[in-house]
Amino acid sequence: MSITKQRTLDYVVEEWGTYVDRFGRLPKEEGEKRVRQMGYERFRDMLAHILAWWEEGMGIIIAIAENREFERKKYDFDAFNAEAVAKYKNWDESTFMAHYEKSLRKMAADLKSMDETVFENRRVRAWLRGIILHHAREHLVALGRFLVIDLLGNEWATYIQDFERLDDEKKKEFLAKQGFVSFHDLVAHIVGWWEEGAQIILGIMDSPSFTWESHDTNAFNLELTKKFSTWTDQDLFKHYHSVRLALIDLTADLPEDAFLNDDIEGWLKDDVVLHYDEHPIPA
Repeated sequence: MSITKQRTLDYVVEEWGTYVDRFGRLPKEEGEKRVRQMGYERFRDMLAHILAWWEEGMGIIIAIAENREFERKKYDFDAFNAEAVAKYKNWDESTFMAHYEKSLRKMAADLKSMDETVFENRRVRAWLRGIILHHAREHLVALGRFLVIDLLGNEWATYIQDFERLDDEKKKEFLAKQGFVSFHDLVAHIVGWWEEGAQIILGIMDSPSFTWESHDTNAFNLELTKKFSTWTDQDLFKHYHSVRLALIDLTADLPEDAFLNDDIEGWLKDDVVLHYDEHPIPA
């Protein structure tokens, strides 16, 4: 996973900078349901959790950037998260949101002021991955264009190379854990779902009356494996990247209100964003 200064700043501005507004566009009941599914009573409680990890991580990142010592901790994540929610529980809404926005702007300014070499530090990359990049997927309540294009242009772009860099034993362990006989079958599974999602999204955009049928997941996965079974790895991997680039173009061309469509949002969220974390290549 490539973690650069510019990509990190893009996440802060484009993803987190629009996070609250995107949530606010959801119907009230739908928004509340999504927050509860993530284990929080209120959206504000989840923001408190996110904010607390920003503050914790940025304190360490800034210390590293300034070549200062910092406290090394072992975290009890449940206790830390509960403390974060409790800390802001009695704050009134406007004061809390002002603090949240101020913290977001400060994080952007602090990261922007850092030298590029800071982002090469292993511990810095780990914190940025946790509190900014991966956290955006972990607490995805309302999908926007940025996250889809970022995943397709980064994690999915190097997916095949990332697998090929593993030694033989780690490849076997990874495939066994994923439940696939071969990497060829896994790639067939991924690209097949991408093609299905793209076809449905194009159908929805072409006609408001477009309908589609849900698949039996296991049966469809077997169908995809069979469909691509006669393809060589070279041809399949080339096709993978062609479909990936086509999905980037499709996502870039979607009107903003397309992301308010439950089906379009659902296919992009499940097939592109969350699907990556179902099949992550080990570091």
